[in-house]
Amino acid sequence: MTRPTTLPGDPEFAPLALADWAFALLEWALAVFGAGMNWLADAFGVRMLGYPYMQRAYLAVVCIGIVGPLVGTFLVHREMAMIGDTLAHTAFAGVAVGLFANSVLSLSVSPLATAMVVAIGTALLVELLVEYADVHSDTSLAIVLTGGFAVGSVLVTATDGGIAVGIDAYLFGSLATVSKANVGLLLAMTGVVTGVVGVTYRPLLYATFDETAARAARIDVVAYNRLLVVLTAAVVVSAMQIMGVILVAAMLVVPVAAAGRVARTFKQSLLFAVLAAEFAGVVGVTVSYRYGLAAGGSIVLAGIAVYAGTLAFGRLRG
Repeated sequence: MTRPTTLPGDPEFAPLALADWAFALLEWALAVFGAGMNWLADAFGVRMLGYPYMQRAYLAVVCIGIVGPLVGTFLVHREMAMIGDTLAHTAFAGVAVGLFANSVLSLSVSPLATAMVVAIGTALLVELLVEYADVHSDTSLAIVLTGGFAVGSVLVTATDGGIAVGIDAYLFGSLATVSKANVGLLLAMTGVVTGVVGVTYRPLLYATFDETAARAARIDVVAYNRLLVVLTAAVVVSAMQIMGVILVAAMLVVPVAAAGRVARTFKQSLLFAVLAAEFAGVVGVTVSYRYGLAAGGSIVLAGIAVYAGTLAFGRLRG
């Protein structure tokens, strides 16, 4: 009888057990969601709902529809909507770093991992520029945005276009490339973002609407500002696989803008933004599959249609 490679007393047992539990939980979530989608496919005769890759795509946009507005609502009310676009462009540089390392240095690095590191580092850099370098937030965002895109473009051309094919999926998004790992990352990020926002809701709200009063109440505004931009970076990187780098920031802004036309309170704005994002995500993925269009662009256009609808509703109500 051979001895198992790891036993409960071994130091490496805990990480392996945790990974097994995470994988089992992901499989269970996909199985439950898939069973529901299979029932809908049979009940309404819509075959695409029964395809596993479409089920992963729908589950992914459900997660994006939650985390995007949860973070984006605070950003929009702080007039920091452009930070999502900035971090998306620096995430593009992070993806290019990963692909460059794999192609030129023969490493085995996940582009999403390098994108996460670069995006979070950039988010903290923006905060430092605003806080210590006396640079206006819009100026620092413009500098970092253009710098990130420049780094990405230089790395792409440095390999004579060798990594251009691999980076296309991150630039424009794709339904076919949504893997179990991508869905697992989004599910984990949804849990983390929802939990963090739930725990820090009140201080984040104070820091959003009145920093002076928040400081007077001994709330560490700087720490909560950094927390918010780090969450934004994590959401951007998690969603880029299906939305694409160019359009991922739209899910932080467009649903929130639509909700702002009809919501009367901040909590209503959060709720309506999530509902708008979910509607746009489901419609966008469906249209993308039906007509062979880019998933990210279809979702964003559906979101803009929702925003136009709320504008028209506001006019009629007014």
